Amino acid sequence: MEKVKQPNIQIKNKRATFDYELIETFTAGLVLTGTEIKSVRLGKASLVDTYCLFERNELWVRNMNISEYFYGTYNNHNARRDRKLLLNKTELRKIMRLTKETGFTIVPTRLFISDKGLAKLNIAVAKGKKQYDKRQALKEKEDKRDMARMFKK
Repeated sequence: MEKVKQPNIQIKNKRATFDYELIETFTAGLVLTGTEIKSVRLGKASLVDTYCLFERNELWVRNMNISEYFYGTYNNHNARRDRKLLLNKTELRKIMRLTKETGFTIVPTRLFISDKGLAKLNIAVAKGKKQYDKRQALKEKEDKRDMARMFKK
């Protein structure tokens, strides 16, 4: 019996790389309910305005939107509830130590389904960019695009 290959779900936070300089990245598991994982597998999630924080030495993701599952009945989940992230203790300590310094924050960058069918969230310890850094990033992006166009002709 062949296993049905699921589509590759990758939900990205495009603002994260524009607004922040990513220092170090980690891959964390997510604690989800049944209707939440079904919605994620359908691609009905968004990382806009999402952030992570520590509560009682546990890492939580806040404001992540996972739309309600269409076929979910009264068991459906709250779309923007807090969700716990699963990391080992050494990774949690390292992230906590890095974010104690001023100017650093934890930003979700990508939500995806692993090969085993589990929902994973890539998070990054990041430092906010200044306005002139953002302008520089846009200029570099435009230059790369122009170079690609020139060589394509």
